Amino acid sequence: MIDLNEYELKMDKAIDVLKREFTGLRTGRASVSLLDSIFVDSYGSKVPLNQVSNISVPEPRMITVQVWDETLTSIVESTIRNSDLGLNPMLEGNLIRIPIPELSEERRKELVKIASKYSEDCKVSIRNIRRDAMEKIKNEEKNKEISKDESFKISEEVQKITDKLIEKIDHLFTEKEKDILTV
Repeated sequence: MIDLNEYELKMDKAIDVLKREFTGLRTGRASVSLLDSIFVDSYGSKVPLNQVSNISVPEPRMITVQVWDETLTSIVESTIRNSDLGLNPMLEGNLIRIPIPELSEERRKELVKIASKYSEDCKVSIRNIRRDAMEKIKNEEKNKEISKDESFKISEEVQKITDKLIEKIDHLFTEKEKDILTV
């Protein structure tokens, strides 16, 4: 018998990935999650920035990074500078100030396109999971494990779950688009 929860969990994981990708898109406002993708070489291994420092947002357009170990301060600063985030950190002792520059209209539109691509990729993932579920349902019906009526009912449930999550992706994208385009 097919377990709908298993497929719904897989679909939810795809949406979690989308949310993580969206947090990495810069909106022109400072956010601690903006630095989630930064990993620092620390004592022979790469560790997330938040494990070697305290990250805060004292102003809407400024992030500060208080590095706990002074020997890592310049490494953290250069890692942030060399990341693909386009940030220009300023070093003040073992405190790093990162001003968040204003986004140009062109860059905002580019970010909306990237967010749209992330949304489409997520929808494709969910549709692939739906397809797998539908194939399993058809196989179970063919092997006489479930009746035609059960097959129809379960297929409808899978479709309802899929539709609900596609709608959620559209909502997440609309919110992110609004966030990016707000000056």
